[in-house]
Amino acid sequence: MGSTATARRQHHAVMVPYPAQGHVTPMLKLAKLLHARGFHVTFVNTEFNHRRLLASRGAAALDGVVPGFRFAAIPDGLPPSDPDATQDIPALCYSTMTTCLPHLDALLATINADAAAAPPVTCVVCDGVMSFAYDAARRIGVPCAALWTASACGLMGYRHYRHLVERGLVPLMDAAQLTDGYLDTVVDGARGMCDGVRLRDLPSFIRTTDRGDTMLNFLMRECERLSLPDAVIVNTFDDLERQALDEMRRVLPPPVYAVGPLLLQVRRAVPAGSQLDVAVGSNLWKEQGGLLEWLDGRPPRSVVYVNYGSIAVMTNEQLLEFAWGLAHSGYPFLWNVRPDLVKGDAAVLPLEFLAAVEGRGLLTTWCPQEQVIEHPAVGVFLTHSGWNSTLESLAAGVPMLSWPFFAEQQTNCRYKRTEWGVGMEIGGEARRGEVAALIREAMEGEKGAEMRRRAAGWKEAAARAARPGGPAECGLDRLIHEVLLAGGNKGGQRLS
Repeated sequence: MGSTATARRQHHAVMVPYPAQGHVTPMLKLAKLLHARGFHVTFVNTEFNHRRLLASRGAAALDGVVPGFRFAAIPDGLPPSDPDATQDIPALCYSTMTTCLPHLDALLATINADAAAAPPVTCVVCDGVMSFAYDAARRIGVPCAALWTASACGLMGYRHYRHLVERGLVPLMDAAQLTDGYLDTVVDGARGMCDGVRLRDLPSFIRTTDRGDTMLNFLMRECERLSLPDAVIVNTFDDLERQALDEMRRVLPPPVYAVGPLLLQVRRAVPAGSQLDVAVGSNLWKEQGGLLEWLDGRPPRSVVYVNYGSIAVMTNEQLLEFAWGLAHSGYPFLWNVRPDLVKGDAAVLPLEFLAAVEGRGLLTTWCPQEQVIEHPAVGVFLTHSGWNSTLESLAAGVPMLSWPFFAEQQTNCRYKRTEWGVGMEIGGEARRGEVAALIREAMEGEKGAEMRRRAAGWKEAAARAARPGGPAECGLDRLIHEVLLAGGNKGGQRLS
């Protein structure tokens, strides 16, 4: 399908991400790829995130500057909250699941009623945890594909939740099981996952004593509803997650398309400096300037890059342990400290720490992460192990130190350590001595050298996956022609 004006008039993809930064980013990359293939795109944020995007990027970036690419918004059903912080995740999950369908129905109807503004909707692409969109797409008779924005191994972990509940392994009997070794229990029969996977390596929402826990039940429901769309799209590649992808293709009725790493596909398909590249962005925090210039003055592989993503929070005590760990490591560092990083308070670092790292530590609030990770000065990435960060680091050939916070970050951390050989884990308490020692080992030790070697291999594998005519492009081609242009699912059943 060519990127012609005629094609743009004919095909219209409505994209519906889950309203958090780590989900918006890959959905917007996929939206750019579809736009480059000739689709008219309507990108649907929640009103809360639409306001955040306006604040971070300016009204001009959302005001039709790219022909055939529009932003729209629907309510999320939540009361007002801090306008510069991620919303409460359990409340947001419950609210999107229970309140958003009629709002999306109304938006689709409005789009289809105004033929002068845009072509009729011909397909919907939604986040894999925004499954109400399947029903909205079916009501107007168009195909719907689900983008699973996390890792395939993480999805396999969620898929085992129901079996763990049925076997009595989840929920926990009491809170003591969080610390008494129970989480080291090996999960037998975890198809699609690596050998020896333990309860602690599965997505973290099993760590509850409440069978009615919102997140436990939300993820079970959404993962089971992945049988309903016309396709499941995954931002990964077979060489990296073959075992999990093979199991997905075995158990899911819809076809599964691996199209990652999306960041490399976009880099090749969307010309640098083009309107689509420059004007359409996803960062919900305003990026800080001057960081790349600061890195330019540093020797190769000499800087520790630190970013805990958009959702992870810590106590003030943990913040101080990380701070002094970075200081005692002796290495220069660039640290992304969000305003909402500390639970219930502003992230404030003591003056004595700032004095100790003066000249070798740069603190930011948000940054162009892909460019930072790829900078030659960066030697290791201290990360929460979110999937976007993991893929960006693998694509850049940068090893990782992981401090997983929640969801499937624990699973990603396990795979980085034992399957992909590119990471080490920082313990949950994050003591400053451990942080400093692990940084030094990653930067100058034998383990660090081996991690760099393995990371370089994964960089080559990611590039092969995203090359012209490679698996990622073929997966996208097949998705478009076999699903998005082929009509909706006629026989799917709604799951309550």
